[in-house]
Parts: sequence; structure tokens; C-alpha cells
Amino acid sequence: MRIDIVSLFPNMFSGPFDESIIKRAMERDIVNIVIHNLREWGLGKHKMVDDYPFGGGVGMVMKPEPLFEAVESIKDQSNNPAAPVILLTPQGRVVSQGVAADLAQLKHFILICGHYEGIDERVREHLTTDEISIGDYVLTGGELAAMVVIDAVVRQLPGVLGSDESVSDDSHATGLLEYPQYTRPQTYHGWEVPQVLISGNHAQIAKWRREQSILRTYLRRPDIFEKADLSPEERKVIAKKAVSRVD
Repeated sequence: MRIDIVSLFPNMFSGPFDESIIKRAMERDIVNIVIHNLREWGLGKHKMVDDYPFGGGVGMVMKPEPLFEAVESIKDQSNNPAAPVILLTPQGRVVSQGVAADLAQLKHFILICGHYEGIDERVREHLTTDEISIGDYVLTGGELAAMVVIDAVVRQLPGVLGSDESVSDDSHATGLLEYPQYTRPQTYHGWEVPQVLISGNHAQIAKWRREQSILRTYLRRPDIFEKADLSPEERKVIAKKAVSRVD
């Protein structure tokens, strides 16, 4: 996979992408992340990338020319004129595990990091193919959002985590929150690991994890629970367990 990022602050990515899983994915040539400084396509000797909004108002608006030229240059360089162009904006569709999984199927996409009061509307209408948000709040720029999106996508690529099963069990991957996890010691401050997890009975462990995943979703994220693919019997059992747990 290749991911291109168009940013006014490219140095923001040096820390997160130089560590941990993403760094290893790049070293293994599983993903190639290319960061571009938008000012390289800025206008005039001052490399202008923004200007005052027509109609007045506070703040500045990112100009269309540098963004169009940057994206066109990236597409020429990568020899991929059809590469999807994604604008990171609080007005976009909210990223989810499903959105990340869809992006993980792409071979190449371009991320544009927004700034200031926004981006000239002609960029939205004629350059971008998608708009993504990481939540219903506003950041100072799209760089942090780009990091979140890339992390969510790259960890799903084959060979990145070393085990496809670890991805399939993640919270939201199945439409439910992940079940509780335990490790050594078996007893800590008198708190015991559930006996089923050390029983060696894999069928019972799978059943317990499924029930715990459903119960946790029911208690913590009822909005997700309502959309979950559960049998009527599972819903009844979990409802009873949730009531007894509250009591």
C-alpha cells in the first residue's frame, strides 16, 4: 500500500511514524507513507497557501491552486491518476472499523490535512473523492486525524500484526466491544482470573468470551448493541445477566 499525505506541518508525523507498528510495517515494505509539504506548491515568493474568505469573516481559507497542483503532482509521480483523494475534515463521515477496513483494501490513497477556517469549496467539489472525520469535534488541523486513520488502516494489512486473528477480535471488528483480557499473575491482590480462562476448555472459553463481549457492549455502548447481529436468545440471556449484574 502507498499512502500520500499533503500537510502544512509534515514534521508532526516524524514521531508517530518512527515508532512501533507503523515503523515496522514500513521497514517490511508493507506500506509506503510519503509526506508532502503543501508549501512546495505555494504561490509566489512567500509560498502562499491561504487567503481571506470572500464575503468576510474571521480566519483564513486554504487556496485551491496549491492543493490541486500537489495532488496532480502526486498522481503523476505515483502513476496512479485514479488514486482516491480523502479530505480530513470534521464535516466528513466518521471513521469506523468498517471504514478503516474498506480503506485497507486500497492499494493507494491520498490524504489532505485541512487547516485554518477550512478549504476552498472547489477542492471539495472537484478534487476530493471522500471526506473523513475522526469524531464530532474540531482539531487545529488534519494531521492528528491523518495519524489516527493511518494507524487504524495499517494495522489491518496482512503481516503487520503477525496474526490476523488479533485484528478480527478487536473491539468493533465484529460489531461488538472486545471481551475482557487477563494475563499473569493468576491472583493479584486477591482478584482472581475467571476460572473458565484457565480451564483449557476452548469451547467454553469461546462461549464465555462471546457472552462477555455482548454484555460489555450492552452495558457500555447500547447504541452499538442495538445494531449488533445477535440471535433473539442471545439478547434475552444478556438482558437477564445485565439486570442481575446491576442488582
